[in-house]
Amino acid sequence: MHQWDLAARREFRLSERAALQFRAEAFNVANHPNFGLPNRSLNPFVDPFFGQPTQMLGRSLGAGGTAGGLSPLYQVGGPRSLQLSLRAQF
Repeated sequence: MHQWDLAARREFRLSERAALQFRAEAFNVANHPNFGLPNRSLNPFVDPFFGQPTQMLGRSLGAGGTAGGLSPLYQVGGPRSLQLSLRAQF
């Protein structure tokens, strides 16, 4: 499993006591697929996917929502996602 995350930040001084901060974060920048655990069912008639991963790693770690756990979007192995923020300091 590997994933590249990047973050960039820029601060703009408006006065001596006030500043504006812009931040951009990118998760799984290369959008590399990270597969979950392989299927362990030994019965080929019930499950023909023995030894093959059937879901991505982000989904196999927890469903999130009411089932508990984190959202698959923000877990390791999730799809590429971007986040922007603007913060005022005074």
